[in-house]
Amino acid sequence: MPRIALLTRYDSKGASSRVRTLQYLPTLHAAGIETEHFPLFGNDYLESLYHGENTTGLRIRALLNRIFSMRSITRKGRFDLLWIEKELLPYLPYGLEKWLLRRGVPYMLDFDDAIFHNYDQSDNILVRGLMGDKIDRLMAGSRLVLCGNGYLGERARRAGAPWVEVQPPTIDFEKYRQQPEPEQPVITDSRPLRVIWIGSPTTSKYLEIVREAFERVAAQYPIQLDVIGGDARQWPTVKSTHIPWSSSTEAGELSRSHVGIMPLEDNLWENGKCGFKLIQYMAAGLPVIGSAVGMNRDIVIPGENGFLATSTDTWAESLETLIASPELRVRLGHRGREDAENRYSIAAVGPRLVQLLREAAQP
Repeated sequence: MPRIALLTRYDSKGASSRVRTLQYLPTLHAAGIETEHFPLFGNDYLESLYHGENTTGLRIRALLNRIFSMRSITRKGRFDLLWIEKELLPYLPYGLEKWLLRRGVPYMLDFDDAIFHNYDQSDNILVRGLMGDKIDRLMAGSRLVLCGNGYLGERARRAGAPWVEVQPPTIDFEKYRQQPEPEQPVITDSRPLRVIWIGSPTTSKYLEIVREAFERVAAQYPIQLDVIGGDARQWPTVKSTHIPWSSSTEAGELSRSHVGIMPLEDNLWENGKCGFKLIQYMAAGLPVIGSAVGMNRDIVIPGENGFLATSTDTWAESLETLIASPELRVRLGHRGREDAENRYSIAAVGPRLVQLLREAAQP
């Protein structure tokens, strides 16, 4: 049976590592695939980062630990495949990663962000010059590149990756199946439209995109914005609440909401985003509104499971449409829940991932 080293960016508190790799472990193990986990940054790093603390020491220790551990990880016969999330060593040159991989154990790369733009679009001329093609060269030397959307997949193909597969993010749908369907009441002063956003403190900046739309709607209708994982918004005319993130409570918090949102800027980096927030909302049975950017356009089917917005006007219009019709919220939520289960659940995607890993781990 294949033996795979999981070289993730984060431990269990890192959303990208949890969604792209760790949530599949029961499926992989049930299929006879053996794994061992080697996160680059531990949970203590993320806790310090999100609290605004200096993480330089933790970052240096993490990088050194990975460098020194690679000799053991790539020892002949220990693993059949290295499953690397994004890259081995962020902001260190390609030559060092190539040297660490010199023993010839095949590796696959997994991307849910356009991290190549950290280098080729950097404001620092030295970073662009020394590492602008780092990720492309890693892709070209890989056995397989697994990408969360078509934008990332196209970059991998242009880089010369020999095998590219697009696999969207998936949801542990069973967590959401256990939750009751969201109530979609008539909106009144005592029952405002509860709009939810989930993410990290570092990505909550995107909420500012919808500030004007929310303030416009709040002048006429009862509405509140709840923020899971990030900071509540300090908008004078809009009530906003911070909800601490927990893996055990996120599904319940979402199911107590009425609408889920995913605003994004329309830039190169955002085109690499894979829409996981939208999938979470849909799994909870919520209608969604997302910026018409990147993979959001693949996930959201306007008028069927939600709406796409391109401006302050269309954000406000989408919110007002959903406020006006509880029946529409129910219908869109039902369709979104079906899409989440049929297209983006572990049960739907897991068997294909098992097949890809077995093939990639072949001698």
